[in-house]
Amino acid sequence: MDARLDQFLNLLLVEKGLSAHTLDAYGRDLARYLEFLAGSGIHTPEAVTPTAILGYLGHLRESGLAPRSRARKLTAVRMFHKFLFAEGVTATNPAALIASPKAPRLLPHALSPAEVERLLAAPTGIAPRDRRDRAMLEVLYATGLRVSELVGLRLSDLQLDVGYVRVFGKGSKQRIVPLGEMASDELRLYLADARPLLAGKGSDPRIFLNRAGKGLTRQGFWKIIKRRAAEAGIIKDISPHTLRHSFATHLLENGADLRSVQTLLGHVDISTTQIYTQVTRERLRRIHERHHPRG
Repeated sequence: MDARLDQFLNLLLVEKGLSAHTLDAYGRDLARYLEFLAGSGIHTPEAVTPTAILGYLGHLRESGLAPRSRARKLTAVRMFHKFLFAEGVTATNPAALIASPKAPRLLPHALSPAEVERLLAAPTGIAPRDRRDRAMLEVLYATGLRVSELVGLRLSDLQLDVGYVRVFGKGSKQRIVPLGEMASDELRLYLADARPLLAGKGSDPRIFLNRAGKGLTRQGFWKIIKRRAAEAGIIKDISPHTLRHSFATHLLENGADLRSVQTLLGHVDISTTQIYTQVTRERLRRIHERHHPRG
């Protein structure tokens, strides 16, 4: 079935416009799925049954995989079998009626405004990496970008004269996001003084570069934000997505409407954005309990 998998991934690349990161994830998940089927004596698409797919999900559960991760892997399996059915490779779709594992919906973790200020102020030096880190953190908090979107930004995406950045999100969907004055100022300083030193003789078009003059990776940024959070004295567990969560939460707490926040975040479904309203309600409840005489 490896040849069918290659056809499916090529379809996702050409027709769906999925990112390389998403394609890699689908490829890994489906390769492991096919390995499980082969170990069960199933070597052709026609031989796959709903029972076999349920067996695979049971195997993932026994391996200790969380419901959310199992659901993601099932999404890849569903898409693969939908493709096989649409192409006429199989007469039925064995994954069509398989229910997705239910995962508890965790509230996103956001920093307080004071913690954000400390984090943004952590890179205090004038070295190129300090200027880069200041610019990255300001841009991330000002825009709420996903980390993959941040490290994927190119020089041609910037419109500093009008204070906007063009972002290519999930499914290569484009949106225009305002930068704000402080992020724009830090970007100008970085582009003028620091980026040329990091780039050297290189010609990488991405905005944020590492010491080798190449575009930063998501993993590289994860290390940076962890280090800067420690420098800021933030003891909470922090991830690259924390500033995105903080961006959305602080906008809603200060009166932004849900539709606008949805557009800025690049969410297709507003229900994804609505989880942030639960964060703000939970915070208000804690404030009430702490400060009201009868709380």
